[in-house]
Amino acid sequence: MSYVYAVFTSRNETLSFASQLKSAMIPCAISSTPKSAGRACGISVRFAKDYLMIVKSKFSFAYYKTFKGFYEA
Repeated sequence: MSYVYAVFTSRNETLSFASQLKSAMIPCAISSTPKSAGRACGISVRFAKDYLMIVKSKFSFAYYKTFKGFYEA
């Protein structure tokens, strides 16, 4: 299974985003950010790649000032 990491530079925003996904019934987990994803706060939100389009359409990333992007692993 392929995973996508939502990468942030703020731990608070990472945890907030994970909470939003869980509220929307999208299975996710807090995970260490892969080193190849670049500089971040150290933790990211990991979810199955199958949910990527749903996540992109449901959430406004303008709210998350420290969102750096998605990293596929």
